[in-house]
Amino acid sequence: MTSAVDNSCMNIARPDTEVITELLKSGRVSDCRGVLENVLNRIHFREMNSLILRLYTCMDIFITAKTFSKDIGISDEQFAERFGSVDELEPKLCSVDDMTEFLHETLTQCIKWRTDTVRSSGSGTMKAVMEYIDLNYMNCDISLCTVAEAVGLSPSYLSMLFKKETGLNFSDQLKAVRIHKAKELLSCTSKMVYEVAYDVGFRDYRYFGQIFKKCTGMTPREFQYVVNVCA
Repeated sequence: MTSAVDNSCMNIARPDTEVITELLKSGRVSDCRGVLENVLNRIHFREMNSLILRLYTCMDIFITAKTFSKDIGISDEQFAERFGSVDELEPKLCSVDDMTEFLHETLTQCIKWRTDTVRSSGSGTMKAVMEYIDLNYMNCDISLCTVAEAVGLSPSYLSMLFKKETGLNFSDQLKAVRIHKAKELLSCTSKMVYEVAYDVGFRDYRYFGQIFKKCTGMTPREFQYVVNVCA
């Protein structure tokens, strides 16, 4: 038999964990309190009369933080040592203020872990990523997920690291590498445009032409002609 409390739990407005995840991926420590308060205010957290409902909200945010931490290399043991497990939350969260402060502390620490991880391993990781792209750019199936798997990171963390270290997202960097290689082939070989497109990882040579012109201001044929005239 389902109780009234259980029914109310089913209908609870859930916190926007996507906002929390974005904060963890790219936000600053100084952003934590404002973002957290905004997320909680949207679901009227302080007006919730039921402790169980408030605990459900805390668990959603807590699990989001735990998942993110694991993505950036924080072990379950390290996380539990710092914050305890989900089963241990209730005794720590006796009031709305206790819950809010606990969540703020959790998010703050996750961002500090992220910052420390980037500082300690970012450049080495990015070197491995760029080497992998240089060796595999011609593979039509290369993606953020395949590269992340190759270097031992989660796709979401690699995406964040990529943007921070290069200023570009993964797809833009991959396109830049492919166009650079295409320019070399157009300059140094007599291959047809469709052959060059295939050689640098484009399935559709028309799409390749669009990207090439966007990056260089010329179509592949125009670039090839200019290079040959100037040679």
